[in-house]
Amino acid sequence: MTVERTFVAIKPDGVQRGLVGEILSRFERKGFKLIALKQIIPSRDLAEKHYGVHSERPFFAGLVDFITSGPVVAMVWEGEGVISSSRRLIGGTKPLEAEPGTIRGDLAMNIGRNVIHGSDGPDTAAFEISLWFNSEELNNWIPADQVWRVE
Repeated sequence: MTVERTFVAIKPDGVQRGLVGEILSRFERKGFKLIALKQIIPSRDLAEKHYGVHSERPFFAGLVDFITSGPVVAMVWEGEGVISSSRRLIGGTKPLEAEPGTIRGDLAMNIGRNVIHGSDGPDTAAFEISLWFNSEELNNWIPADQVWRVE
């Protein structure tokens, strides 16, 4: 597997319910490396670009209204197979059908308030990362446990 990056956002319901620490810890415990993090109330323009693939669908306006309704914690995670692995960690879109042990299975209440977003593939991840972060906000670093040596 190759090292890749993915975009993850804790949606307003997750932030307002105080789930940020719980969600961050799940990604950290999985072994992924956090390389960007910020809290932002997205503009309508940002939200419309983010959800642009759904612009012709009847639920588009509701998505935009919800994601702009309060703070979002936007993140970029890095690791081997991070895109597909984080999708499994997040769980299915519909919380009532999401597996127990996943973020949505354990923490989300309904499809409209499903706590978290994660990129669904490499192209989407690249697009979403560039939409939410500029290159100066991405921190390249090596975890200390990868450089420690026993002599």
